[in-house]
Amino acid sequence: MLVYGGNDIEVSCVVATKVVLRELSQIFPEEKNLEDVIVVPTCQKSAMELVNWGDDSDVEKDRLLEVFVGFAKEVCDTLIAEGFWADYVDPCSGLPSIAKNTPTVYDEVASMQTLLKYNVQDAGPCKILLHPKWGSAVYPATLFTNAPQHNLTEVLKKYHKT
Repeated sequence: MLVYGGNDIEVSCVVATKVVLRELSQIFPEEKNLEDVIVVPTCQKSAMELVNWGDDSDVEKDRLLEVFVGFAKEVCDTLIAEGFWADYVDPCSGLPSIAKNTPTVYDEVASMQTLLKYNVQDAGPCKILLHPKWGSAVYPATLFTNAPQHNLTEVLKKYHKT
């Protein structure tokens, strides 16, 4: 568990499978060095189930988005400064935040289901992620890098919960 901006962030580091690499080549068409990509799915515990609609859940989603974007930007900026490629997906749009030339959307919920084997629940036209501990009170978001695992781990150590 990491901490950023006073929030706990659960972070996993997963080497991209061939299926994920095919998807990432559509999302990041200009990036030619994707074969060693590490996918970094993150989850934040929400104060409420995010399947709910309304002002309170909108405020909570905005808060969690701000925390993720701040964290992801810092991590990506550090890795890029070290000479690696890194990017993160805006969870609201599903589009990359640094690379801007893509029409392909990244599906956070499907990714968490595939990479982390988390369950999902149908909620009308949407699927809701079910975290093993937090249920639907979870905010998923993902970043990516081609930095070696030890470089990524060193960057993430800055945020380790003590």
